[in-house]
Amino acid sequence: MSQPWTAVVPIKHLTAAKSRLRGALPRVPHEALALALATDTLHAVRSCPAVTEVLVVTDDPLAVAAARAAGARVVPDIPRAGLNAAFRRGASAAGDSWVAGLTADLPALRPAELAAALRAARTGPPGVRGFVADAPGCGTVLLAAPPGVPLDPRFGVGSAEAHAASGARRLAGDWPSLRRDVDTPDDLAAAVRLGLGPRTAALVAAENRAGSTAG
Repeated sequence: MSQPWTAVVPIKHLTAAKSRLRGALPRVPHEALALALATDTLHAVRSCPAVTEVLVVTDDPLAVAAARAAGARVVPDIPRAGLNAAFRRGASAAGDSWVAGLTADLPALRPAELAAALRAARTGPPGVRGFVADAPGCGTVLLAAPPGVPLDPRFGVGSAEAHAASGARRLAGDWPSLRRDVDTPDDLAAAVRLGLGPRTAALVAAENRAGSTAG
């Protein structure tokens, strides 16, 4: 039997999360939207048959509750330490398994696409990390490391190039829901077209109803 996968999903404090998305749903509190994105991501990851454990790194009380409700294990984050520190903290708690670091803004994620990407990550040369770039190709939505290999995350602006420069292998596949992270209102509209998870979909529907009533 192949070694299992542990997924590491950092969630920023909701008041600071997804700043470029603020106002995308004017009648929905921003923190509620950020939490919905993360919650739909977690449920999709938990539903992936390749993943045996999900570790959520966060210091936000609402995110802690959502993570536990989704069946994830919570690793306390260090406030203001940053996203890459959170990924390293989660990976260090993963034990002897393959580790998949995922962003928490994939509300359209399909478990089957994640499973396919994780299979692709196993096919590379031994000891080599793999990553999946976001839809524009500049960012990173998934960084995978074999057992015993440091995750070595380089998330941030230009992370796809940074991960490639660090020796990680770019994984290629037809995974539109995995690549569709949501940073801006246009990204959210693209995720709507792919099909949102239930929590984000409910907020979008509520916004649309409120807009129709106001109009």
